[in-house]
Amino acid sequence: MFRKILIANRGEIACRVIRTARRMGIATVAVYSEADAEALHVREADEAVPIGPPPSSESYLRIDRIVEACRMTGAEAVHPGYGFLSERAEFATALADAGIVFIGPTPEAIAAMGDKIASKKLAHEAGVTTVPGHLDTIANADRAVNIAREIGYPVMIKASAGGGGKGMRIAHTDAELRDGFSGAQHEARSSFGDDRVFLEKYIEEPRHIEIQVLGDAHGNIVHLGERECSIQRRHQKVIEEAPSSFLDAETRHAMGAQAVALARAVGYRSAGTVEFIVDRGRNFYFLEMNTRLQVEHPVTELVTGLDLVELMIRIAAGETLPFDQAQVTHSGWAIEARVYAEDPQRNFLPSIGRLVRYRPPEGEGVRVDSGVFEGAEIAVYYDPMIAKLVAYGRSRETAIDRLGDALDAFYISGVRHNVAFLAAIAATERFRAGALSTDFIADAFPDGFAPPPIGSGGPVAADRVILLAAVLAECRLRVHEGGFGMGRQEQQLTVKLDGHSHAVSVRPEGQGYAIDSEGETCFAATDWRPGQPLLHLRLDDRLTTVQIERLPGRGLRLAHRGVIRRAQVLPPRAAALLALIPEKAPADTSRLVLSPMPGLLTSVAVEEGQEVKAGEPLVVVEAMKMENVLRAERDGRIAKLCAKPGESLAVDQVILEFE
Repeated sequence: MFRKILIANRGEIACRVIRTARRMGIATVAVYSEADAEALHVREADEAVPIGPPPSSESYLRIDRIVEACRMTGAEAVHPGYGFLSERAEFATALADAGIVFIGPTPEAIAAMGDKIASKKLAHEAGVTTVPGHLDTIANADRAVNIAREIGYPVMIKASAGGGGKGMRIAHTDAELRDGFSGAQHEARSSFGDDRVFLEKYIEEPRHIEIQVLGDAHGNIVHLGERECSIQRRHQKVIEEAPSSFLDAETRHAMGAQAVALARAVGYRSAGTVEFIVDRGRNFYFLEMNTRLQVEHPVTELVTGLDLVELMIRIAAGETLPFDQAQVTHSGWAIEARVYAEDPQRNFLPSIGRLVRYRPPEGEGVRVDSGVFEGAEIAVYYDPMIAKLVAYGRSRETAIDRLGDALDAFYISGVRHNVAFLAAIAATERFRAGALSTDFIADAFPDGFAPPPIGSGGPVAADRVILLAAVLAECRLRVHEGGFGMGRQEQQLTVKLDGHSHAVSVRPEGQGYAIDSEGETCFAATDWRPGQPLLHLRLDDRLTTVQIERLPGRGLRLAHRGVIRRAQVLPPRAAALLALIPEKAPADTSRLVLSPMPGLLTSVAVEEGQEVKAGEPLVVVEAMKMENVLRAERDGRIAKLCAKPGESLAVDQVILEFE
């Protein structure tokens, strides 16, 4: 077994590998860029080596510097994590040339599966079912249109060297294909240094289901069952689970057999994932093979009881798999939600800044894999993942309930984040019913994510919990700030939630209060104190959690199950007087185009004085290797350009102004 390994990665996955290596008695070496000098993975490793400036192209993607770090520290092997160099055959080759073991598959297997065009041809030869499409590189948009007409719309434009949803577009018409073709090429070139793209038929109402495989150097290959990864946004996974509620035993067996057949065809060694797309009739088609550890590997670990990182290390050290296919067992259900520093209410644009407060949840069946800590910085240079929250239960229903409770208790401040969005997904009836597809988010949130307005038919139960929490918070504020409580007499209050008034009566009872609203009476109690970000409350016989923030003017911001409300609790007379005060009109920014995020202004498609039509592209802002095209919301004339291509933009910085 290795005495020391180097982790050629950062953040959550570096900490994850360090954790297993420490348990195995293996010393660890972290590498870090200048931006990550104080990062958690640097603190947790036994040694740490600086490898360059913040941009990944000058640090985490520098093969020569990582090989040199191995030489300096005496690391015998390298675990690449996911992303960065994890699927670069030249990296595995460079390590081998230096006498260092790569904890992953052979360079040949990486190369064979890393090219999506070549991998689909190889899969076809191995008897694996593939999606209809054109598997050769397409030279230009005109050729792409001709091919799409032959295949039949809709089609998927995909980067040959792609991954993580980059370089992918769906096209339903010739116009969409022409527009998406150049965008996919540019994004693929920016992300992977390879602008080759190809086309395949887009399967409607698809599910994304993948099979985890393991192979050793002695010819043993097994699969560990499937993961359902259909909840996606922009082709990037958001929530994953194991097993899939959709597969039957026959389909599960057939998919596993094909995944093993493909792995055997390339002489696969280490952990890998064979991804399939599955239609409504449970017909499945090969998408790609990821020759690395997946972000969502924890759900497989929880239902199998296996440590995939440990198995990867043991396989790389030459050991034989300690079990065969018949010995692989599954128990329970696991669901993972990816917590990101992004703003769901601004089209999920990345958010950067310092984690002023970071309080991950705890509890039975809850696992949090993270690479941050309170006070850590979310930098613009890397993927904005904060943590992976995983909930496990004996049944899918239990896992969903635990996930919802854990998301309610996951408190983050200092950056925008997607916790409420994840909670809203988990709270939908469609998710609970398992009616999933890769179109789930687009269908559930057609106008983008925003908490449902009161009276819109949204989650009434969540609004009631928030109302009760607001009343309890007011009771506790009176105790702590005025030295007195509600008294022993029943009192009448008005609770305003997002401007909607609710009449409430409150009567102290035992250690809590009997609260009546709209004809329903509930016993509610809490030990919350002002300044605490979480309000844990008991409602009759159940426990739940609401996130709470005090606002100016004795207002509250409360969040529960993805519903966010602004609340005020007032005596009825004060509420009536407040209603007479006119609201201040917001500043008019309708003529301005503002940068929705920090980023680089890569191009400007208009000039001063130019007439534009609604929907026409205006500028392109790039952040975290993702292109964001800002389009005209209405017809108009450009009055002034306020920024130039190549300029770094701050969030809400004015880019241009309409007349």
